[in-house]
Amino acid sequence: MTDLAIVDAYIAGWNARDADAVLATLTDDGTYQDPTLPNPVSGEAFKANMQGLWSAFPDLNFELVSKGATGPDSAAFEWMMRGTNSGSMNGLPPTGKTVEVPGADFVALRDGKIESVNGYFDGGAVPRQLGLDIIVQPSQIGPFQFGRSSSVRTGKKNPPGAFSITQLEAIDDEAVEKIRAQSRDTMIEMLQTEGFIGAVAAVIGNRMLTISAWEDADAPRQLMKEGVHVEAMGSMMRGEVANNGFTSVFVPERINPYLLRCDNCGMMHRGPEEGAKCDCGAALPDRPAYW
Repeated sequence: MTDLAIVDAYIAGWNARDADAVLATLTDDGTYQDPTLPNPVSGEAFKANMQGLWSAFPDLNFELVSKGATGPDSAAFEWMMRGTNSGSMNGLPPTGKTVEVPGADFVALRDGKIESVNGYFDGGAVPRQLGLDIIVQPSQIGPFQFGRSSSVRTGKKNPPGAFSITQLEAIDDEAVEKIRAQSRDTMIEMLQTEGFIGAVAAVIGNRMLTISAWEDADAPRQLMKEGVHVEAMGSMMRGEVANNGFTSVFVPERINPYLLRCDNCGMMHRGPEEGAKCDCGAALPDRPAYW
């Protein structure tokens, strides 16, 4: 098979979403590297990478824009990747949005097969096109540490009657991602749990914190009976994911009335009823949820 024919076979395997066909174009020790990977992958790791992408974008397709030999044992090809995010990506629900990302691969060849693939493209293009935030920040400056956060809200407007707080120190970066995945699945369960109002989760280094708002102090106990949260607690107690941690439930001593600003005159109002008007005569905006 010629050098350019093996390129065609490689792309055809991707477009057929056939990991074995892609791997068949590589040497036994062939590797793949792109901006989303910290290190080159091969074999089963490369296969898992492909399957993860196809899971998030089941209709993924590469249009081969150009190709050519760059030496006696090397080639390069330009492509346009397109796909619709109709599957979960990194544990997130599908957005239904379509992405279009240009890129180029440079391959080294040996004995009629691909020895290495080095892909070049904008690693932030996919998350940007899906409406995901890309934040560049330091991990720590002096006494300040920085991280990532997320929230889920039911839209209930009643004041919380209790807050549950969980804090864990993950063993390592791999454990951080495992706990994050468990937390996302737990939050999805919580949306269907009676008495749940909302939750905020934060990851700062290996420190992980979740604060959940509930209608009363008994409501969080439902999570201890079954489901993802029980499985996550099992991982914690077996020492698989965390070095230390604690959980607790707090009942607020006082929650003050919501303050709402009049869009017309700027005056603040304390605890107005739904549909109330400002002294200036303008209707006040709807009060948002507490949590």
